[in-house]
Amino acid sequence: MDVLESGVGYALMRITQELDDVADQVATNDPMALARFSEQVVEAGRVFVLGAGRSGLALRMTAMRLMHLGLDVHVVGEVTAPAIGADDLLLTASGSGTTEGIVRNARSAVSVGARVAVITTAAESPLAALASALIVVPAAGKLDRSESASNQYAGSLFEQSVVLIGDALFHALWKRSGRSADELWPRHANLE
Repeated sequence: MDVLESGVGYALMRITQELDDVADQVATNDPMALARFSEQVVEAGRVFVLGAGRSGLALRMTAMRLMHLGLDVHVVGEVTAPAIGADDLLLTASGSGTTEGIVRNARSAVSVGARVAVITTAAESPLAALASALIVVPAAGKLDRSESASNQYAGSLFEQSVVLIGDALFHALWKRSGRSADELWPRHANLE
């Protein structure tokens, strides 16, 4: 491998190419999946977000933006998160769709009548089976080291895709709301 192929610039181009490819596939393979996903968010009384590791961090970014829209949003595991109920939505991300704690919490949500929106690479996973809205991301899972789905390490492409999907969801809902950026701004944190 020459020095150009091991440089940050080359890596940046490879990563953005992979993200472009995944975004194109997610947007065109099943556009109704994206529509169902956004409708579940709009129809929810409250939105609870749950993910582990980097997927969880990505979903926290989505939670913040949904809060900026004025939605009632909670991060599962935070001490101020209330109990989930029948009119609520659990928004989850798990590359494998088998992360034990996420699957367990999704089952709990379903048991009280809440809906579950899932972002995963595994359409046949236990988590996907609980989904009322499902987005399947054609990316490598964290244990896939074959480099066939991505040249990146572990689940990086999936986790980056969760950020992009979350930002796209926010952007679409924001434009649909007709509100200006100035109208959303007062919800930004002023205690840091």
